[in-house]
Amino acid sequence: MAEVSAFARVAEAVRAEVRKAVVGQDEAVDSLLIGLVTGGHVLLEGVPGTAKTLMARSLAWVLDVSFKRIQFSPDLMPADVVGTNIYDAEKRTFELRRGPVFANLVLADEINRTPPKTQSALLEAMQEGQVTIDGVGHALPQPFMVVATQNPVEYEGTYPLPEAQLDRFQQKVVLDYPDAAEEAEILRRHVSGLEMTDLARFGMTHVATGADVLAARESLALVTVDEGVSGYVAGIVRATRDNASVVLGASPRAGVSLLVASKAHALLGGRDFVTPDDVKAMAPRCLRHRVLLRPEVEIEGVGADSVLRDVLDSVSVPR
Repeated sequence: MAEVSAFARVAEAVRAEVRKAVVGQDEAVDSLLIGLVTGGHVLLEGVPGTAKTLMARSLAWVLDVSFKRIQFSPDLMPADVVGTNIYDAEKRTFELRRGPVFANLVLADEINRTPPKTQSALLEAMQEGQVTIDGVGHALPQPFMVVATQNPVEYEGTYPLPEAQLDRFQQKVVLDYPDAAEEAEILRRHVSGLEMTDLARFGMTHVATGADVLAARESLALVTVDEGVSGYVAGIVRATRDNASVVLGASPRAGVSLLVASKAHALLGGRDFVTPDDVKAMAPRCLRHRVLLRPEVEIEGVGADSVLRDVLDSVSVPR
């Protein structure tokens, strides 16, 4: 229990430091922490200007881990992501030029603005923690997490992520506009002279390290899951497949992601056991991108979150 409480204190310190740069978006920050602790990846969806990039950069700064940003564009090639072997004429050998994917936290900015071939360059990295270049595997640094951002798919010039790649993201977090008080605070900070690109001026300090993240992963083993709660997770996943609004429901992998993320949610709360409330909190983030709705339902303006609310209401909560 001491290890669990220790990480909860570290997580709160990380939140406090990130808030010096990012106004609001607490749920998204927690989702990034959960992704790091579990080894999962996070997809952030929101209109431009909702602090997606700033949030990822700030978290990497506070944790003192390496950070690389990849700006996805229509002309980006897979080698621009993973790297390539370059021939050195003087040495008469090929040398590996590592791509930006070789970092602890990789920001795949506007991932839906590049064609599927380049999008898929991240698949092996996300699933295996390595990349293959000219037939040779190269391990990625640990901890490793991809934070991808995308604009809403109805915007022009985008390539929606295929289901196979969406399923590699543990969570999809939808960022909304800030409320009135938060927006006023953003403007106040700007008037005071703070620049979003200069993290040092926010006064943030390094309060944890990559080693702390890896230690927290070991602490996940201390978080217990009651049989009733694991059955609750299974019931939710299976209910997505039976819902009349859904063409394709959540897979068993989605159930595992939901269970692991729920354990990390409990860990952030300083508990060594998972409650149904942990599962409820994580279900939209872990499942909204893993259910495919019927076209007629989408035409009526019904979204995945609405369907998931119905699913959660239909599944009995264990006592």
